[in-house]
Amino acid sequence: MRRTVLALVVGALASLALSVSSSAATATTCTNTLAPGTYGAVTVPAGATCIIMEGPLTIRGGLYVGEGATFVFSSEETPDVTATISGGVRSVNAASVQIHFSTINGGVDLQGGAGPFGGPFEVTWNTLEDDQINGSVNVNGYTGFWQGFIRNSVNGSVSFNNNTVLDTDGNEFVTNSIHGSLSCWGNSPAPQVGDSGGDDNVVTGATTGQCAGF
Repeated sequence: MRRTVLALVVGALASLALSVSSSAATATTCTNTLAPGTYGAVTVPAGATCIIMEGPLTIRGGLYVGEGATFVFSSEETPDVTATISGGVRSVNAASVQIHFSTINGGVDLQGGAGPFGGPFEVTWNTLEDDQINGSVNVNGYTGFWQGFIRNSVNGSVSFNNNTVLDTDGNEFVTNSIHGSLSCWGNSPAPQVGDSGGDDNVVTGATTGQCAGF
């Protein structure tokens, strides 16, 4: 699964229009991509796709991803494409939320999902990778094809509950450093290393449920 991610993103980008940007003083609606720069609040509306493969990007008023929408920032192959997102990241029943190499101030709250099929890649997935997250993380009730939480550093508690993905190698939760507690309940499959080849998580607080001792 992970080997196909970059090819799918590049293919989707080719079908999108050129960049659009907005003043940092106003709210921005992203329905294809954003140019490098500074923005206020950014919203990906229901059913829309926003894929960003150029940086740096600064969002000062938070990021919201709507129902059935897809948001992608950077990838495993583009560590020089970075973002700073202040005001947190929120989604409700999004198809895919994928954020790499970013600093997120204000935490992450991803609620629900749109099912395993659909969107610009034909299958859906969430992933937070190589991010610095200052604030709590709550990923609850995601339904998709695959999900990852990999190589993140979190200053806050993490709750990873009731997430169901179709791929048996999904719900990869590995190589994270969490300065707080970690709670995992009701996930299918249970949080695992999968095919990532990663290391154990380092957690300073209590670990409970499916992540106990993981």
